[in-house]
Amino acid sequence: MESFFRCSSLNIPHPEITNTSINFLHAQLIINKSAHVPEIAYINHKAINVTNVSFCAVSLASTNTNQTDWVNTQVWLPIDNWNGRMMGLGGGGMWCGLYPANMLAMLGAVSEGYAAVSTDCGHTMAQGLGDWLLNPRGEISFQLLEDFAGTSLYDAARMGKSVIGSFYGREPDHSYFSGCSQGGRQGMMLAQRYPDAYDGIVASAPAIDWAEILVSGFWTQFVMDQLDTYPQACELDYITEMAIRDCDDLDGVRDGMVSDTDGCEFNAFDLVGVDVPCGETTVQLSESAAIVATTAWHGPVFEGDEDLWTGVNFDSNLTSVYSSRCSPDGKCSGLPVLYSSDWIRMAVLKNRKADLHNMTYDDFVHIFNQSVAEYDSIIGTNEHNLTDFAERGGKILTFHGLADPMVPSRGTRRYYEAVADIDPEVGDYYRLFEAPGLGHCWTSSGLYPSTIFDDMVAWVEQEREPNSLPVSFTDGQGIRQDRVLCPYPERAVYDGNGDTASSSSYFCSADE
Repeated sequence: MESFFRCSSLNIPHPEITNTSINFLHAQLIINKSAHVPEIAYINHKAINVTNVSFCAVSLASTNTNQTDWVNTQVWLPIDNWNGRMMGLGGGGMWCGLYPANMLAMLGAVSEGYAAVSTDCGHTMAQGLGDWLLNPRGEISFQLLEDFAGTSLYDAARMGKSVIGSFYGREPDHSYFSGCSQGGRQGMMLAQRYPDAYDGIVASAPAIDWAEILVSGFWTQFVMDQLDTYPQACELDYITEMAIRDCDDLDGVRDGMVSDTDGCEFNAFDLVGVDVPCGETTVQLSESAAIVATTAWHGPVFEGDEDLWTGVNFDSNLTSVYSSRCSPDGKCSGLPVLYSSDWIRMAVLKNRKADLHNMTYDDFVHIFNQSVAEYDSIIGTNEHNLTDFAERGGKILTFHGLADPMVPSRGTRRYYEAVADIDPEVGDYYRLFEAPGLGHCWTSSGLYPSTIFDDMVAWVEQEREPNSLPVSFTDGQGIRQDRVLCPYPERAVYDGNGDTASSSSYFCSADE
């Protein structure tokens, strides 16, 4: 009965947020909730089985002053096991938050004692990009874009602290944010623009340089359209397999992953004409397949080979993003990255029905430059000066899979190096861990650092520096292999003598 009384809209006053009006607040007691929360939903954490967890779910709707947006935020408050902390949960793709995977993550958080906070930034997962970014008059809804970029995230953090203070009688001792991809970008935006929102941020595979990434994601499809040839998935998979085989042991250990991506040099054109298994038959690897793979690895360029943006690494799964669809008669067509196609049509061209198939090279370069010019200042999330966040004691941890086919890991490395150029002591508050073999955010293969969030908490509260992160995987023989991830520019180096399956046989070094 006491819990029911505490979890009442009458006992939780509306938060007072500058430039924001709270339209309503509703509290509901959730009793004995159970579910399995997998790693793919609870990124930056281990999988967790939630059993009979009870919490108070507070739903708020807000509007920015003099605007017509309608932003939904939820704060979930553990009834019996609050640990004195708040966790903000980020979104994914074009979803800001409050979609099924995000809400599973919120459940995982409350089961571990965190008060969990997330927001939809003013649009739901049921809405496509054209339903909220581009209004019926063909105009960009800049208020919703600014909500999506960061303002709603800051409001959610402030609402969460206010609701927590009302419910428990005190605000959280520490506040943390956890996200990957879109959620990683959100975390970096909070550190850059709202340094007082969170004490610690885990921003993994962050989709920073948003305007560049979304257009460059269409580059490989553009090249296939120019060639008017679309390689079969089996060809691209074979090229990736051969690249991994060629570069696997550059680190001294053959384990099915490319750990030394900088040292990897592979020429896909050497495979042209080779017989490739393709279903129940074989095909000769085409020159167009070699061109597409090389295009994906290099990234888009100006004429004269000046880079527009970076590409993915040699071991990235090209068919998960840059793929084609083939009919039984062998005719193939492209499958462009949905996010990139939508962004180009809606945000840049302002035309839902724009035909991208006949885009010229000059068109592509113009679209790329226009995307950056119009949106970088709003959602680019690439401010390199983190002084304000660092001076108030904030910490950031980031991991990025080196085999990420969606958000190139080299972009995150480039950002970290730019921050380090401004502040050589960046490692005191911000550390990047590059994860060999790992795809986007979480994949069943590769080195996924499931303890990174807990390591963040230990860094903030105990000043325990994360000089390495424990990781493991199961090899093709079913044997567990333990490794470590090291903070960039260091990487894990095999000592040459010990058991390759033991993490004690590896040390962190920045030496080539």
